[in-house]
Amino acid sequence: MTLLYIVLATLVTACGNAGNTTAADNSGDTTATTATAAKAAFDGNAALEMARQQCAFGPRVPGTPQHAQCADWLKNTLEASCDTVIVQQAQVKTGQGNMIGIKNIIGTINPEASQRLLLLAHWDTRPWADNDLDPANHSKPVMGANDGASGVAVLLQLARQLKDQGTTLGIDIVLVDAEDMGINDIEESWGLGTQYWTKHPHVQGYKPLFGILLDMVGASDATFTREYYSLQYAGGFVDLVWKNAAGSHFINANGGAVTDDHVFVNQAGIPCIDIIDMRSDSETGFCSVWHTVNDTIDGIDPATLAEVGQTLLNVIASIQN
Repeated sequence: MTLLYIVLATLVTACGNAGNTTAADNSGDTTATTATAAKAAFDGNAALEMARQQCAFGPRVPGTPQHAQCADWLKNTLEASCDTVIVQQAQVKTGQGNMIGIKNIIGTINPEASQRLLLLAHWDTRPWADNDLDPANHSKPVMGANDGASGVAVLLQLARQLKDQGTTLGIDIVLVDAEDMGINDIEESWGLGTQYWTKHPHVQGYKPLFGILLDMVGASDATFTREYYSLQYAGGFVDLVWKNAAGSHFINANGGAVTDDHVFVNQAGIPCIDIIDMRSDSETGFCSVWHTVNDTIDGIDPATLAEVGQTLLNVIASIQN
């Protein structure tokens, strides 16, 4: 993903879950109240282990053996928790003009339910650590413990817990490929797997209530602000999620505009928000390990994973109520 700096009005209180943000709302009626306790607390340590297992394969760059091995593991892991799992394979063109093979891995819970929630995270990792301070590392792949594995880990653990505690809501977990092959300033070079999925959804005429994208959700000092495109396309659903937020990493303030998978989902007509770690005090707009060789499992905090996972459980509980 890449971040575009857009000047936004400063909002109220910079921490906590309370408060409303005025934004363009194309999401329809959202009547959920404040955070609703889920049946069981989200297990951040189990999610951390899911992130660790992804990193054990090495960088998950499309076209590599590590990528293929991790794809099999992700499919098997989802099959243990979901009612159906499909692997969507395709050839897509990168910003460099190369054709690569990708795999979107999609797990469905309660496939017959008409009321559905879309949950996404990208599982690939960037082939080049082009933001590393050492130019010698710019041609090395990124491990992607935070940028990739953290969001996937939360969704894998969420599926496990929903299997145990049950839900009446239909859940579609879409692990998208080739998000991180992009070239800065070329929007369509990012989110290649998501762009393919929006044109070839796993269910014809697929229309969930809305979608939530997780990206870089594992750092101990993460800050989740209200991302610009999320507000423009799905402001009411941003409010819904922030009302159900489970901790202080969710900041009640507007953030920048991020070219990420949710942009293409929104362009396809499905309202989708992005929970992503953005930093107002960073030159890149992201955490210091973003697109560097230092994005390793040592930087992942189970408490942050637990907060994000609990927020998702709270949102699901609020929709069911």
